[in-house]
Amino acid sequence: MMLADFHVHSTFSDGKLTIPAVVDLYGQRGFGAIAITDHVGESRTVIGKAAGHLGLCLTKATFPLYLEILKSEAERAWRLYRMVVIPGVELSKNSISNYRSAHIIALGIKKFMSADGDVADIARNIRNEGAISIAAHPVDSGKFEKQTYHLWNRRFELAQAFDAWEVASGDRLFPEVLNSSLPKIASSDLHIARHMTSWKTLLDCERHPEAILDSIKKQKLSFRFYRDSKNDNIHSDIHSGYGSLVESRSYRSSFGDYRQSLA
Repeated sequence: MMLADFHVHSTFSDGKLTIPAVVDLYGQRGFGAIAITDHVGESRTVIGKAAGHLGLCLTKATFPLYLEILKSEAERAWRLYRMVVIPGVELSKNSISNYRSAHIIALGIKKFMSADGDVADIARNIRNEGAISIAAHPVDSGKFEKQTYHLWNRRFELAQAFDAWEVASGDRLFPEVLNSSLPKIASSDLHIARHMTSWKTLLDCERHPEAILDSIKKQKLSFRFYRDSKNDNIHSDIHSGYGSLVESRSYRSSFGDYRQSLA
């Protein structure tokens, strides 16, 4: 069994930790797999262009170095921690309207991917490249931030287009996704160290990128709430409602003890 987090940011976009620091943060806590998924913005919109200019997302110019560092750090992560590092990006379509905004995670990428175009075409392109697609925080994240409702509003049309939909982001569980029949995954959307306290995905497979991605596609996974005592700033009573929700919906066997820290 291995604990995994498939939505993590570094200083290559809007995260506060370098890629080596991210690797050590998770490796020292015994994680079996992570995916670093820095933002790629649209090239044709004002918001996308501004994000690239401000260094808040990857560009074609910065992507080769990003991939090179990911490869080097994946080797170090395996050597030191027996932890798999999967290369990824978060293709970010940001609009003034929350209902036109969408974020799509691509895991297992090998080359630069564009965030331009319709979301269905983007998801198709991800699969054509041998990667898997995840609908990131598709409902209200509960945070004071840009919301991304576009994918959820088209969920019936896009149900087969994505390999998984985030059922949780950070410490927030999404009841709408939880109660749906969509394939699911839980991640932290980590930007700073204290985001370690969050929902994570638990896998029972070989520690190899292909086996891990296959487990996501086949939904051979479960979810756990992970509390990181070193960086935790969340009060325990916040999660009491989550525990009730998990138990009342008969997800107890899948989610296990939501209070358990597996560090």
